[in-house]
Amino acid sequence: MDPIAEIAAAAEAADGAAPLDEATLLTLRNRPESVRSWVRDEGFALLVGDELSVVVHPDARGRGIGRALLEEALPGAGEVSAWSHGDHPAAAALARTHGFERVRELWVMRRPMSRPLPAYDDARVRSYRPTDADEVVRVNAAAFAHHPEQGAMDAANLAERMAQPWFDPAGLLVADAGDHLLGFHWTKQHSPELGEVYVVGIDPAAQGQGLGKVLTLAGLHHLASTGVSEVLLYVESDNRPAIAVYSGLGFGHAGADTHVMYRR
Repeated sequence: MDPIAEIAAAAEAADGAAPLDEATLLTLRNRPESVRSWVRDEGFALLVGDELSVVVHPDARGRGIGRALLEEALPGAGEVSAWSHGDHPAAAALARTHGFERVRELWVMRRPMSRPLPAYDDARVRSYRPTDADEVVRVNAAAFAHHPEQGAMDAANLAERMAQPWFDPAGLLVADAGDHLLGFHWTKQHSPELGEVYVVGIDPAAQGQGLGKVLTLAGLHHLASTGVSEVLLYVESDNRPAIAVYSGLGFGHAGADTHVMYRR
């Protein structure tokens, strides 16, 4: 196994959260030349643009390896960001001693699918067709214009995501206005037991019509049809309107289910 994948898998098993986000994994797979890496038997550091990842194998923790990797990979000047998936205390300690500030919190909210789902009825909602690709990119860019990761998705990145083994066109629900899309809900199935509200994007011009809730419900009904027992989603901790919608649909957040971004 690739040493980065092996160490990341061991860290996920120990911590309950994957140490690398999807964007980093896609870059490693499709554009490895754009990743700077420092790899040891006990851990690794990756620098993708200005985003730094440091992961230490669980068996080698407490020996200063994370600090050594951080200091080796950290640029001498300029802005650098780093995610701590699962709000790991070791990451918080390194952040304090190396000039990083806690700037974002991403919540994981979960819903047991044993709870009944409200019905929805909207003739505009249908499954994705290949001819929708440009509209999905357009709506996504408009909906996430101020989101640093999701808003950057272009046609090439859309194609990369759709090339993943989990992609199912039936799980990408769109709201069709005839000559354009109003919004979409892209679901993801991680395993037979676990699904995800992957992305819900509404064209700003179509906001105020209740489409966010309708599309979320459409995706949840699709995931229920696959037999998953739990669905999760990621939401910014300060996005109170979205949290209110998701809470009303039966999602809850536990403190340990938090990802933290640090920035220097």
